Amino acid sequence: MLIPVVLAGGAGTRLWPVSRASYPKQFLSMGGERSMLVETLARLGETPHDAPIVVCQEAHRFLAAEQLREAGWQAEILLEPEMRNTAPAIALAALQAMHRDPEAVMLVMPADHAVAEPAAWRAALEPALQGALDGELVTFGVTPTHAETGYGYIEAAEMPRTAGTVPVARFVEKPEAETAAAYVASGRYLWNSGMFVMRADRYLEELETAKPTMLAAAREAWEGRRADLDFLRVAAAPFARCESLSIDYAVMERTRAASVVPLAAGWSDVGSWQAAWEVAERDAEGNALQGDVLAQAVQNTLVRSESRLVAAVGVRDLMIVETPDAVMVAHRDSAQAVKQIVETLKQRERPEWDQHRRVHRPWGSYDSVHAAERYQVKQISVAPGGRLSLQRHFHRAEHWIVVRGTARVTRGEETFLLEENQSTYIPLGVVHRLENPGRIELALIEVQSGSYLGEDDIERLDDVYRREDAE
Repeated sequence: MLIPVVLAGGAGTRLWPVSRASYPKQFLSMGGERSMLVETLARLGETPHDAPIVVCQEAHRFLAAEQLREAGWQAEILLEPEMRNTAPAIALAALQAMHRDPEAVMLVMPADHAVAEPAAWRAALEPALQGALDGELVTFGVTPTHAETGYGYIEAAEMPRTAGTVPVARFVEKPEAETAAAYVASGRYLWNSGMFVMRADRYLEELETAKPTMLAAAREAWEGRRADLDFLRVAAAPFARCESLSIDYAVMERTRAASVVPLAAGWSDVGSWQAAWEVAERDAEGNALQGDVLAQAVQNTLVRSESRLVAAVGVRDLMIVETPDAVMVAHRDSAQAVKQIVETLKQRERPEWDQHRRVHRPWGSYDSVHAAERYQVKQISVAPGGRLSLQRHFHRAEHWIVVRGTARVTRGEETFLLEENQSTYIPLGVVHRLENPGRIELALIEVQSGSYLGEDDIERLDDVYRREDAE
């Protein structure tokens, strides 16, 4: 049984300001209509497989569930209590896969990579599956198109003359430019894609040999699992004892069973805006333009607009990215340095490192339209059937104005309906709840006023989504 395992726990800081900690790149569309998470699973095409296992962070669980539901995927969502890198995450998935089928074969895929030619990728999957059935730990090695310093490399023991796996001679860290050029010229090196095919039991065997304490902690965490709505939670305390290591460091560089299948399918890890430009559709001047963009005398530039007109004149080799609350401009040579901006924002406790202006919740979303001293305005959208928690605030009052749909409002001891153009007032300290009983999205304007307007000014008395924080 083939079980796709999708690793969806990354942060994507190099793609700021589009990718943020609370809404990272795997949940975004990077050019198409679907998110990268959904595109990752869609790449399977007609390949026979069992229900996928998606491993993601606690904070992203509702994003993952909603995107999978909308795309029609029935998947198990396995929650990491905290980020411990790929080796422990894959261990959890392997234990869960073997719970379904002791002979399960895992197809491990990061949720934030792009493959321009899915058919070629599926063709490479066939020999990888055969190698995995034979007990090999197979990785996909991307045939390099240039001397890239942003990827790790795999040296193959020999390059195959026919489709099939070959032993891995060694894994190499991201090289300097001169070394990368020598690797590419030799014809023996491939880019390390971070995609794997392996039997679940073989991975656990190799992990037990290389990192027995990690496996013991991961197993204890998995054995302490419990179902929570549509999610599977593992025990947090034992999982925290797992050493934070990638599968490459923990297993692949130590095992004698590592093999590689060459892959030429237009792969990219989309790890920077430079990489996003490379995989994007470009015009005759080499420009990748997305959104409301006007470009004159512009060359080899990426411009992405999400909320307003962006005009670029007489520039070249730039990355210009606009969101409702931030604009990033950088030279393409500085693509890898964008993550430093994120670190600076985090150190200065600026919210832009973490959240977009529009914040997604399991019931819908809200957009912070305007904020000033002692008041702020939000546009709130509640999906059909969505239900906010029963709650109260100690420092703010709220005015609600319905602009579309129907709202069911609980305010103190009363419950009533509001239609379009009707409004209500929620005094400070009064218990309240907002619901959408209709079949269309509920949209309303919320005006908050008070001495403190932070999202942590909330006491939940009842919540169908079982949240414990300020989500």
